[in-house]
Amino acid sequence: MKKVLVAVDVARSGGNEACVKIAHDIAGTMDATLVLLYVIIPIPGYVAMEIPGGLQGKWKSEAAKELRELAARYDPSDVVIREGDPATEILAHASEINANLIVLHSHEPGLSTYFLGSVASRVVRHAHCSVHVVRQTDDRGSGE
Repeated sequence: MKKVLVAVDVARSGGNEACVKIAHDIAGTMDATLVLLYVIIPIPGYVAMEIPGGLQGKWKSEAAKELRELAARYDPSDVVIREGDPATEILAHASEINANLIVLHSHEPGLSTYFLGSVASRVVRHAHCSVHVVRQTDDRGSGE
């Protein structure tokens, strides 16, 4: 069975709904199943010590809630939460499930993106399958 992996970022506002809808539509045309993936970036120990107790758990439960809401609207075959470097985990999961397509969203790059690289660009460069990047437009409505 063909699989479309859609990587969502519940930490960022906007982009997830459009990205999942596009992935859902593509999966329908391919007669493929849809898999939602969210990667939690681990917090270094020295930072975690400064975070009030229970806050990390709250973040994870909020992420799971948003994923459940997306899943309720788009009926994926699987919803997965992994922890680690986002690009690495997206690529690893795509390989594990033998995904035919990865769909993820991007946003207007900042200065740090040019030096460090974005998740989307790393996934595009290293994926074993096709990648569809959904550009997130800015809030000004220009779409450029």
